[in-house]
Amino acid sequence: MQEELRAFTEWVGGGRKLTQTGNLTLSDARALVALLETGDEIDPKIGDRLSRTKSSTELPELNLIVEWAKAAGLVRVVKERLLPVKKAAPLLKDSERLWEASFVALGKMSEALFPKNYWYASLVGEEFTLIWPALLRRLYGGPVPVADLRELAWEIASPYYEMHDPQAQRRMTDRDLDRLLAVLVRLGAVELTQETATLTPVAVNAARRSLGEAAPGEPIYQIRVTLQESADPVIWRCLLVSPGITIDRLHHILVAAMGWEGRHLHLFTVGGVLYGESSPEWDLDIMDEEKTSLAEVLAEVGAVMEYEYDLGDSWRHDVVLEEVLTAEEWVRYPVLVDGAGACPPEDVGGIGGYEYFRLVLADPGHDEHNEYVRWAGLESAQEFDPARFVLEAARRALASAG
Repeated sequence: MQEELRAFTEWVGGGRKLTQTGNLTLSDARALVALLETGDEIDPKIGDRLSRTKSSTELPELNLIVEWAKAAGLVRVVKERLLPVKKAAPLLKDSERLWEASFVALGKMSEALFPKNYWYASLVGEEFTLIWPALLRRLYGGPVPVADLRELAWEIASPYYEMHDPQAQRRMTDRDLDRLLAVLVRLGAVELTQETATLTPVAVNAARRSLGEAAPGEPIYQIRVTLQESADPVIWRCLLVSPGITIDRLHHILVAAMGWEGRHLHLFTVGGVLYGESSPEWDLDIMDEEKTSLAEVLAEVGAVMEYEYDLGDSWRHDVVLEEVLTAEEWVRYPVLVDGAGACPPEDVGGIGGYEYFRLVLADPGHDEHNEYVRWAGLESAQEFDPARFVLEAARRALASAG
């Protein structure tokens, strides 16, 4: 892909005239299809009829290269002309920098990767701003079954839409995810087998920088997360996390490590300042958690912030920076070090409701005993052990959450 981007930018030269709709002229498109060997078919024959190509956007592989060059900052559109970006010229001579610019640009390319038409809009394309970083985090953890990546994309995108034919939509979502993987292979970012996808070494480094993860030798935070007012046992987790991650990312890590389902709103509080995502459900002055790094709010050992999950049940956690360590070679962060106590059931009613839930489960003669067993989805009350914490199972959950 780097060679195609380089060849395309050199072809642009001092500039090329575009159509009134901002696309390549068909004569230029024909020349580029041959020059770049994109494999696009111009004026394809469908059955006995010739289908005339009316726009360069109908040539998906060529359009991908054009939009990729724009997203990577190699070219730009000015007054119906396609022009090279002068300050990007050194990239064309530096393969490593050109590759990284191409990799970073992928996050801005939903329309080129998944073009819309009158009968189909890609769920992967529509929700790409959510799906791309989630996929990147999942792949950063090591080899991943392709089926898991398809499932992740579906789980992220599908709740936002009503579907007349969910099975057909799922097949199209899987197909679009496979297209994205094929593009990553083409870039040299992913090694793909029939069953698994793995980031290449150069992509691991790029993903690390993109996600704010610590490189070997850089600082790593050891944090302790404790559920306030929990007792018998106290519910806590110890984690190693990169200080460069956003606290939005920390939210997802805490949900997975604690065992929450992640269906509810949340807030972080540091020194009286609130951090989170905006919501019509409250009228509060909230700082953007997606633009705030963990290092900005926990700057020194002993620093504390509060994490509140589910603003109805109000599960409040203390997050304490216990120690600053050094990131190790070959270790992918975050790492769950240890913990204790089972995660309370979702929607049980906060700490007070959880204590009552435990009391009722412990008393077979209680009027609500059977009702609570059914509500919790248990075969018997003995299935729930408030002291149960399986470290390896929690680590797998954290890895699966990306």
